[in-house]
Amino acid sequence: MTETVTGPWLVTGARGMLGRGVLAALAADGVPALAAGRDELDLTDRASVHGYVMTHRPAVVVNCAAWTAVDDAESREPEALAVNGTGAGLLAQACGAAGALLLHVSTDYVFGGDGRLPYAEDAPPEPRTAYGRTKLAGELAVRATLPDTGYVVRTAWLYGAGGKNFVATLLRLERERETLDVVNDQWGQPTWAADLAGHLVLLGRAALAGTAPAGVYHGTSGGRTTWCAFAQEIFRLAGADPARVRPTTSAAYPTVAHRPAYSVLGHDRWRAAGIEPIRDWRTALAAALPSTTNMTHVPA
Repeated sequence: MTETVTGPWLVTGARGMLGRGVLAALAADGVPALAAGRDELDLTDRASVHGYVMTHRPAVVVNCAAWTAVDDAESREPEALAVNGTGAGLLAQACGAAGALLLHVSTDYVFGGDGRLPYAEDAPPEPRTAYGRTKLAGELAVRATLPDTGYVVRTAWLYGAGGKNFVATLLRLERERETLDVVNDQWGQPTWAADLAGHLVLLGRAALAGTAPAGVYHGTSGGRTTWCAFAQEIFRLAGADPARVRPTTSAAYPTVAHRPAYSVLGHDRWRAAGIEPIRDWRTALAAALPSTTNMTHVPA
């Protein structure tokens, strides 16, 4: 950093699910924050990025802005790269000039998804999709530009308040159908956006205090499950018979972009920073379920 500043936190992608969650967590923690959507800060525009950051001089930037349309990225990779890769690099450059820490949200899609053990933070990336490639480009740009003040937080299977709701969809289908077929050969960690938002704030505070080293962290819930078992747990918590959710294979639901079969991430670096990892996905789901009418599922 060229100098250290003590300004407010800046949240990009502030109108999205995770951005709103981070703003809520900051407000609850009494941290002043600036909310920037694309109209205020366009990651594809160098002048917009540098002008906004240099004008407001934030202490920490949490980058929640991203192209998350996984299938669309296969045919529109340059557009996805402009946000996820080049845009992240522009934001890192602006943070370096302004003396701000950067927390950049990334994804499990940077891995191949054919593992059998949780991916460690330093596991070699091997993206199989355009989306994964563009997000990896952003990670590399952040770490190269801000080796001492850039933080990459990978998440997966993210759900939370705002817009369409994966959990609410399951509850609606429980009322409409006798049985429901859900994929049972993709493993991951359903992660409540409110939990991830809270951990981003904890990480930013630790980074400012000098107790959290820069680098990669994995921001997913503890444990692991399949989409089918996730759906069965939603049914159980809602008082419905989980056996009505029947397992099927990914082949039954073909997609344009490859979906990782195994997206379980390891969490060792949190403890090294003095922060407990995010709680188990079941515990989080039980806490999140009352707000299902305001939830959505998006790729990380």
